[in-house]
Amino acid sequence: MNILLINGPNLNLLGTREPEIYGSKTLNEIEKSLTKVAEKKSVNLECFQSNHEGEIVDKIQDSVKSIQGILINAGAFTHTSISIRDALIGSKIPFVELHISNIFSREEFRKESFLTDKAIGIISGFGIASYFLALEGIIEFLSSNK
Repeated sequence: MNILLINGPNLNLLGTREPEIYGSKTLNEIEKSLTKVAEKKSVNLECFQSNHEGEIVDKIQDSVKSIQGILINAGAFTHTSISIRDALIGSKIPFVELHISNIFSREEFRKESFLTDKAIGIISGFGIASYFLALEGIIEFLSSNK
């Protein structure tokens, strides 16, 4: 089983950006820990981060033949990107939307997501654990829908 983890803009700054909201772990540390968990479950996890919307769209489109599920923390693109939404829909790859913070308890503009209604699930507000919960969720979904 091949799963793609996509992280959007500014998530490369994890560990230093607003640690009171996003925690002190770096994206690299999160990806390493998540990859170890995936390997124990015989899952290949590919990690990708970009601050550029088009690169994320390209990555989704390029994954159609090789990826069975996507975990996506689209960052600010969650609230602005119809093109990422369309790429996810067009790929037909099941995806889980995830967020470190609870986007529904933050500023009004963060409560609107262009992804939620097309996601198989959403994990939001559990800090770094959101990544691990999302991984568990997508593995369970893909395993039960074979």
